[in-house]
Amino acid sequence: MKKIKLKVNKLEYGLLVNGLVELRNKLLREKEDTTPIDELLLKLVDNK
Repeated sequence: MKKIKLKVNKLEYGLLVNGLVELRNKLLREKEDTTPIDELLLKLVDNK
């Protein structure tokens, strides 16, 4: 798997996290698997 690094400012970081949380909530309502979103959110939060 190829790793990608992005440089983002505080606003962009917030937009990324909020967008992923919204997607995760949508998947939960639809009873879909949220594992990939959960893993990405954890990586974002751990690397801040």
